[in-house]
Amino acid sequence: MIIFFNEDITFKFQGKNLFKAWLKKVAEKEGFKVKNLNYIFCSDEYLHKINVEYLDHDTYTDIITFDNSEDETTIEGDIFISIDRVKENSQTLNTVFEDELKRVIVHGLLHLCGYDDHSPEDKAEMRRLESEYIVLL
Repeated sequence: MIIFFNEDITFKFQGKNLFKAWLKKVAEKEGFKVKNLNYIFCSDEYLHKINVEYLDHDTYTDIITFDNSEDETTIEGDIFISIDRVKENSQTLNTVFEDELKRVIVHGLLHLCGYDDHSPEDKAEMRRLESEYIVLL
């Protein structure tokens, strides 16, 4: 089950069923089954509070992913996405907002599939996979 929520913002997310099918397909290609995945769209301030409270990071970010999986082949988690940050990133990167949102949405799923983005090599691999999977949508 994949559910999309809004927290502290008004955001109309279009094409939920299309995105759900896409995310399930990406998970399957990575060898996982989605059991319970929540996407929570929120503001910069909301996500900043989570970043400080749970991760002890006093920074703004576009996404925070919490893995709740108990089984290695099943995806369960909560993915918080700052719509404010996605908008700003799309302007900074000179991309369309919807394209940047797709990138961030699949980025969170890739984290739950075990990918990291701490090193330059890891970041490059994440970008490659994001681009590869966005084409599937």
